[in-house]
Amino acid sequence: MFQDFGPLTERRRLERQQRRKRLIVAGVSGVIFLLLLVVGALATLHVSAAGNSSATMPSSTTPPKEIHSTTRTIKMLCSSTDYKSTCVSSLSKAVNSSRGSSSSKLQPKDLIKAAVVVVTSEVAQAFSHSELIKSDDPKVKGAIEDCKELYNYAKDELKRTADGLGKNVLQQLPKREHELKNWLSAVMSYQQTCIDGFPEGEFKTNMKKAMTKAKELTSNALAIISEASSLLSSLDIQGLGLGRRRLLSREGGDCPGCQVSHKDGLPAWVSDADRRLLKQQQAKKLKPNVVVAKDGSGNFKTISEALAAMPAKYKGRYVIYVKAGIYDESPTVTKNMMNVTMYGDGSRKTIVNGNKNFVDGTRTFQTATFVAIGEGFMAIDMGFRNSAGAVKHQAVALRVQSDRAIFLNCRMEGYQDTLYAQTHRQYYRSCVVAGTVDFIFGDAAAIFQNCNLVVRRPLDNQQNIVTAQGRVDRRQSTGFVIQSCRFIADKKLKVAGAPPIRSYLGRPWKEYSRTIIMESTIGDFIHPDGYMPWEGDFALKTLYYGEYGNKGPGAGLAKRVSWPGFRVINKQEAVKYTVASFIQGDDWIKATGTPVRLGLYN
Repeated sequence: MFQDFGPLTERRRLERQQRRKRLIVAGVSGVIFLLLLVVGALATLHVSAAGNSSATMPSSTTPPKEIHSTTRTIKMLCSSTDYKSTCVSSLSKAVNSSRGSSSSKLQPKDLIKAAVVVVTSEVAQAFSHSELIKSDDPKVKGAIEDCKELYNYAKDELKRTADGLGKNVLQQLPKREHELKNWLSAVMSYQQTCIDGFPEGEFKTNMKKAMTKAKELTSNALAIISEASSLLSSLDIQGLGLGRRRLLSREGGDCPGCQVSHKDGLPAWVSDADRRLLKQQQAKKLKPNVVVAKDGSGNFKTISEALAAMPAKYKGRYVIYVKAGIYDESPTVTKNMMNVTMYGDGSRKTIVNGNKNFVDGTRTFQTATFVAIGEGFMAIDMGFRNSAGAVKHQAVALRVQSDRAIFLNCRMEGYQDTLYAQTHRQYYRSCVVAGTVDFIFGDAAAIFQNCNLVVRRPLDNQQNIVTAQGRVDRRQSTGFVIQSCRFIADKKLKVAGAPPIRSYLGRPWKEYSRTIIMESTIGDFIHPDGYMPWEGDFALKTLYYGEYGNKGPGAGLAKRVSWPGFRVINKQEAVKYTVASFIQGDDWIKATGTPVRLGLYN
């Protein structure tokens, strides 16, 4: 039969459509409510143990039918996690603590913020175990100090996770997935770094046990965020906007810096001061706030002095020009020093030099000549060097913890552990990184593009390994991507009469190590296996090592390792590891005027 579409029929049709929409919204809201409780419980231990009454909700009797339904839903949600029993127990406690006479009036964001308060206290409890350790061993004492520092970083990341959930959870979660996973991945890295700082033995074993549950819950939170985001992104519901993922620079809502792009093409979160700076930079006319010069011709004689004098609440980008010279110091761009640009007269002319090392008693974490922590750090035409030499083993030239960090035309020189790409998103363009053993290591999401990776000669009893990526959990959004780079042998790698040195592209520092080498040129000095194990069969099944479109005499794949985790990837898979996809660089890198290839070259 033909249907008559008169005004009354149309009105009824619209009413049915609205009812369906309300039902869908209610159903999705219920699922997301519980999903977000898991996120809030990412490091929750016992509330009673924390003694934090501010996060505890009043309790009341709950109907058995509701309890059964909730328990079943919790088990369903936890099925996607790697630590299911931990997920179920922690989520059940979070739900129970939220029940009460006023619970119906609470919004999901209220419960999440309350749960994250518990998270902060419980993560503190896990890290504080290090303070219970008593030892006269300077290495143990140093590890305890590192754990204190790392806890402060973890606490900041957890706060950002809570704040990043925003007011409208349904619409914001898919858009903020990258940010949330970035922060939680850093928390996992800090947890592991705390453990790694202790020498082998009882103290390290106990610290690992103390951190176990916090690590499991963080992993579960990453899993739930991924699943929830995928669910919402797949929902194409008219009028709800749940299935749309947009760049941060084009979003609206309550996310800081998520407004519509400015008319000049830069993201709206870029301040007016930054806009002026970026235009100057593009014109090769950077105007510094201060000048550093060893000869006294600038505002300061050292970089550390210039950083210390930076205004506490400076708005915009703070530019430091470092004149040519070798600066024997160990500057740190602290977490409060955001949006610092530092540029020199060339990577071989402006050099920051140090020689702290493991053999002389400094922990690897603290050996760095230069440390970049504050978000948005950018270095141009600078050199970073650790001159301790191969005999001193671990000796870091540059440690980068800064999110959205950029290094352009820079040089990092050392031997073992030259560049510590520790956490967050990093981009290296047209840089030179020189070293021997694991000379690019860490747990960042870092992309190296158009760089020269120079393999030097180590000690005669050592082997060269370019990368040692340290992803500790398969849910982390971290990994190293080497794109359109060149693997080059230093002229002194081969010495007449000396034993030959084997050189490899990488080895798995941690269980879920991830490294992708694509569209790069590999020299013939690289061993045909390509990669070497860390110890025995550790991580060989869980790592992710991929190659795509490489060339050169060392790029042959016929004799590559046959590990389950190694693969030759196709173009579709390679696209996932480009600048735009892997570190969301189409937003923040382009905004600085830095040359960048967002996709594949071929």
